Amino acid sequence: MTSEQAVINKLREQSKKSIVIIISGRPLVVTEQLPKIDALVAAWLPGAEGQGVADGLFGDYPFTGKSPYTWPRWNSQLPFDFKHLATAGCEAPLFPFGYGLGASDASPAVLDRPRRASSTRRHQA
Repeated sequence: MTSEQAVINKLREQSKKSIVIIISGRPLVVTEQLPKIDALVAAWLPGAEGQGVADGLFGDYPFTGKSPYTWPRWNSQLPFDFKHLATAGCEAPLFPFGYGLGASDASPAVLDRPRRASSTRRHQA
């Protein structure tokens, strides 16, 4: 078991719903982890725009996005040429090029959304 799988298993024991956010410059093989999570977000390398991911998670804006790459299902499918936008070289990919949510697919209640903490709320001890 990888350390990532151990973290997912531990979180799954303690949470009703789980969202995995991948920060990576390329698609990763996540086939074994998918059945254990409720949602997967490929944030790529958001840099200063990570706020956009948070806006989607908290329901401030519809969560939309299409993958610019084909995602391999297994390590044995590697390497395949990520420059090809179609699924060439990757039989039965996990996610084909263009997979994801469009504006018409987005739902503000895909998961029970967490409540954003208010910065104006005062707490007393």
